Amino acid sequence: MNNDIFSPFKIKRFDIKNRIGVAPMTRMSSTEDSIPRKDVLDFLVTRAKNGTAIVYTEAIVTDYESAQGYPGQSRMLTQRQIDAWLPVTEAIRENGSISICQIFHCGRMAWQDVNPAKRVIAPSPLTPTQHNPLTGIAYEVPDEMSQFDIDHVINGFVQTAQGAIKAGFDGVEIHCAHGYLVSQFLSSYSNKRKDRYGGSMPNRFRFAGEIIEAVRKVVPEEKLLVARISNWGIADMEVSLFANSAEWQEMVQLFDGSSIDALSVSTYDYSQKAFGTDKNMAALTREKTQLPIMICGKIHDRATAVDALKDADILLSGKSMLLNPQFAKDISSDKALPLYSSDQANIAYTATPLP
Repeated sequence: MNNDIFSPFKIKRFDIKNRIGVAPMTRMSSTEDSIPRKDVLDFLVTRAKNGTAIVYTEAIVTDYESAQGYPGQSRMLTQRQIDAWLPVTEAIRENGSISICQIFHCGRMAWQDVNPAKRVIAPSPLTPTQHNPLTGIAYEVPDEMSQFDIDHVINGFVQTAQGAIKAGFDGVEIHCAHGYLVSQFLSSYSNKRKDRYGGSMPNRFRFAGEIIEAVRKVVPEEKLLVARISNWGIADMEVSLFANSAEWQEMVQLFDGSSIDALSVSTYDYSQKAFGTDKNMAALTREKTQLPIMICGKIHDRATAVDALKDADILLSGKSMLLNPQFAKDISSDKALPLYSSDQANIAYTATPLP
């Protein structure tokens, strides 16, 4: 890998000016119109102005029925929502950066009381072992998805991707990580199905593959289509979602054979050795794909950024980008930078505008 942080990188037609991106971060700041507050949108533009090459949205839920897991989440399904994002994507582009809209369905991580359909669905009728941190009570047992449900959810991904393209985004990312719906199908921890969507890794990948191919049809070839993957979930964080490195790499090969243009690998710590091997998640992923790889997890200063790029092409920052608007410039000058805690990042979920 070229670990020069400020060297350009080409993905398809896009000449990305450096290797630094804003990671997708859920902010829960939307109004009743499912549109983020202006200061949250301004936050994204400010990071582009300050030198960040790739700017992700927070996760955008894919329908008005069963996708939502948190209050105040955003959608990209109505003209009003699309119009709210158009000046944001244009401003990001004017500052020489690209924008990617991350889209997802929460599945069994949904919160019934905030879903318009008052329904929770998942590959299997299983709940996480931990309680919902927002309610302090157990998650509702989800309905096992029928083929009708599967087709309906895929259509929601397609419609949301169409909205993202109309809103001017340069790419769309399908969220297949963190124990949300697509991740739930991929992992045998949450997928106990006996039909063609369960059992073997190719069967468990089928749902993700069908979403990718359906979304690819509405995302123009010159635009980016990305998938995000992880071995951890927001709930039951201590659980490894894949049995071993072989299973992880089998999944990577299936993504590699799909119509995506890049893989985003989400970790707690980019440098942590994975599955009892002497390699981190990016290195294990690289062994099975030549797709561009994005990586995140405790990349907080120049030294960690350079190290992370030994095994990846793009680094994504969450907490540091959230709390430090000058993060890209500070890395350029090799300024001493802190490793922020999750508690410090909780400001993201308040009404306090970020710089």
